[in-house]
Amino acid sequence: MLILAGALLGGFVNGMSGFGTTLVALPFWVHAVPPVIAAQLGAAGGVIGNLQSLRATWPLVRWRAVAPYILTGLAGVPIGTYLLPQLDPRSFKLGVGGILVIFCVFQLGSRDRLRFTAGGRLADAVVGFLGGFLGGLAGMSGPLPTMWASLRGLAKDDKRVLFQSFNTTMLSAMLCFSAVQGLLSWEFGRALLISLPCSIAGARLGHWVYTRLAAHHYDRIVLVLLLLSGVSLLWGNL
Repeated sequence: MLILAGALLGGFVNGMSGFGTTLVALPFWVHAVPPVIAAQLGAAGGVIGNLQSLRATWPLVRWRAVAPYILTGLAGVPIGTYLLPQLDPRSFKLGVGGILVIFCVFQLGSRDRLRFTAGGRLADAVVGFLGGFLGGLAGMSGPLPTMWASLRGLAKDDKRVLFQSFNTTMLSAMLCFSAVQGLLSWEFGRALLISLPCSIAGARLGHWVYTRLAAHHYDRIVLVLLLLSGVSLLWGNL
């Protein structure tokens, strides 16, 4: 029941925002399976959820805009994984959590949100690389590109397409890397099969809600999800 509940809620949030499966589902799943399997389940759930709305979002993808994020992000994943044993994960997560909380509180409380338009595709590529690096280092590929999209002031559909394409690619890369290392167990496969129907149903329901959200409501939901992510990182590592 815990796996099903986490899959349904995680799928719904992912379908609505394009990210956030692990943020919502992990508190349920860590009580049902070991933490490593819960993290792998979160990555798989994110990919499955994003695939449910692929048909609707595919025509909206502007590949020249998202390519700098994805290509450099894929380069950052193995580097982050390589450096993982050499860094203190707890201090690192506390730092990222603090940045997320400060940024989201300011953006939510300010009448005139911060905007940053300089740098062009080079800046986008740097953000993509750092997002992939953070994904390999701590499984946090989503927060940095999400913050960057808010600073860029992207339109609602452009934000959603960026979140979905980037996170799907990074999470798939993480799962492939885990498979090559022999880290995907039978217990993970069993939990994935159990969660699959609720992940699909939740993602489809979430996408239905997304299509009916006004742009400013979507922006606030994204910032609130980022804020919750930052709070959870601080709470879990203090």
